[in-house]
Amino acid sequence: MIVEDNAVRDYRLYEGITVNDLIEQMRFAWGFTAGKVVAGIDILEEMILDKECLKFLSFPACIVATGTRGVVVEMVKRRLIDVIVTTCGTLDHDLARSWRSYYRGSFEMDDVELHRMGVNRLGNILIPSESYGVIIEERMNKLLTDLWDSGIREISTKELCWAIGSKMCNEDSILYWAAKNNIPVYVPGITDGAVGYQIWLFSQDHKMRIDVLKDEQELNDMVFSAKRTGALIIGGGISKHHVIWWNQFRGGLDYAVYITTAVEWDGSLSGARVREAISWGKVKETARHVTIEGDATLILPLIMAALIQRISKGRC
Repeated sequence: MIVEDNAVRDYRLYEGITVNDLIEQMRFAWGFTAGKVVAGIDILEEMILDKECLKFLSFPACIVATGTRGVVVEMVKRRLIDVIVTTCGTLDHDLARSWRSYYRGSFEMDDVELHRMGVNRLGNILIPSESYGVIIEERMNKLLTDLWDSGIREISTKELCWAIGSKMCNEDSILYWAAKNNIPVYVPGITDGAVGYQIWLFSQDHKMRIDVLKDEQELNDMVFSAKRTGALIIGGGISKHHVIWWNQFRGGLDYAVYITTAVEWDGSLSGARVREAISWGKVKETARHVTIEGDATLILPLIMAALIQRISKGRC
């Protein structure tokens, strides 16, 4: 609509500008993704303020291999979310990086040479084998042995995540803070990663079972007892779908912010915008929602830095 209040305004940059000040300027500077970032922050602020809202966070493992892990840690540490749904790779990277380093690389590196050097490439992140498979095998074998010796024969993914966080990770860890703050972490695809493989390997000699149905029962109970629900969904795949799947049974999410790099035209779940989930009843028709197209390793730190500044001013 053409009204004077909607006129585009130029950015005014100055020394000492804060992230939140920059975001507030985006509200009027506009742009092709900037407006969506502003909308996402506003929705998340309202969601966090809503004390009767059960707040979900879902994300894929890849961002945990980057420094964006620290952003997720802050969200969990500050209890800005109530429930995490993620992939097995998140456990892999969170555990591994608690004990070993990953390194900066580039997308254009020679993968044959890296393979011969025993270095794995995740996008532009370099992960030496001793920083991944070797350390995960060592730590998980000890943890599973300790659990077995204590009499545990069956464990849910939430209980496993809390055990990893409390016994093996440090204060830089997502799982550490999840365990400390009693924030459940659910991993519906638990066998799809190094941690899951170690569980399978251990089970060959020890009849330990993963009870994923216990996780599902807990999700069911939380969703149906919540007055309202909301979600910050990063990336797609099983972690995204598991959140919106369960929320359809209560009439859909009341708040939804989605950050994705996937395209919509191939029909994939990862590319599907939030509005598509409305047709399934996974997001309410009346929900506040936005889809932000872009790299979460850039967008998520920007969003959370602005939100933390608002919180510090008493706005949340």
